Amino acid sequence: MKHRVFTRAAVRALFVAMCVTANAKDVAVSLSGDQEVPAVTTAAKGSGKITVGEDKSISGSVKTTGVDGVAAHIHEAPAGKNGPPIITLEKKADGEWVVPAGSKLTDAQLESLKAGNLYVNVHSAAHKGGEIRAQLKP
Repeated sequence: MKHRVFTRAAVRALFVAMCVTANAKDVAVSLSGDQEVPAVTTAAKGSGKITVGEDKSISGSVKTTGVDGVAAHIHEAPAGKNGPPIITLEKKADGEWVVPAGSKLTDAQLESLKAGNLYVNVHSAAHKGGEIRAQLKP
């Protein structure tokens, strides 16, 4: 009897985990200077993927080239506007920026994402407001 209960519990846990993964939203990211506000003329670029789970967890990374990034964030604002940072990305080796483990969006931030009002940008010493940017479009 205990074995059957364990098996059902294990199957149920696996099913829930699969549903959360299946409902995760992957957002492709392609950063460039022309998306910054104001636009930046630069050869720098970046790409990556941000994933948002049904539980509002957020993960992912971007890889940059041609920029010596000093900071990177996910900000809240629509295209054409600048907004406050909501998540600070962690710098890894070779221009990679990673969403910290355990990061979550609030309900309001999730709605902003759905409306296309979150963006990723990478700041440099030459462009403190941001050198390259990508609007997150779910």
